[in-house]
Amino acid sequence: MTKNFSGKNNVEKLICEKVEWIDNKDTGRQDLKVIENSKFEIDADLVLLAMGFVHPLQEGLLNDLDVELDERGNVKTDNNLMTNIDSVFSCGDMERGQSLVVHAIASGRSCAKKIDMFLQGKSKLPDVRGYFRNKL
Repeated sequence: MTKNFSGKNNVEKLICEKVEWIDNKDTGRQDLKVIENSKFEIDADLVLLAMGFVHPLQEGLLNDLDVELDERGNVKTDNNLMTNIDSVFSCGDMERGQSLVVHAIASGRSCAKKIDMFLQGKSKLPDVRGYFRNKL
């Protein structure tokens, strides 16, 4: 599980810890448990976050990066799905708000193409036809 990022003005490493699922007898569900002394680092120059949730948590990464939010508390983006921070993109529930998984998938595919265009200046990824960005 990624716990933090490190780097000077750009991400250079992911700071991670190993985790395991344990059975919770009280709830009948499984809980995530961090394995002690399992910290490790991964070199990185690009990070894509994929998270399932009800709405963006503003505490932490969004506040740390000073990412602008819209009137509903979702991450505000331009037509290229880029936030107010150069090279930081957002899509899916973070950008649109809670919605159907098919919208999140289409948004992710659209964002992948926008990132490819941003990095390469062109993209061979297919257009995502029918994806609409109207916020609910």
